[in-house]
Amino acid sequence: METVKLSAIVMKWYPDMMPFLKQDELDSMIVLRDGLSILDPADAMDIIQYSICEHQDSAYLH
Repeated sequence: METVKLSAIVMKWYPDMMPFLKQDELDSMIVLRDGLSILDPADAMDIIQYSICEHQDSAYLH
């Protein structure tokens, strides 16, 4: 197991997304069962999307 910040995942596979993510999203700690070295791009995108959803405000749009 390895714990990394979301920013490390973003920088490795999708660095062009950095300006679009909030700092609290980038600072999220992510636990990777098999470590960063074998994480594939599709799984990295799933983690990024999940993190964005987790940091959404709970406000409802009308």
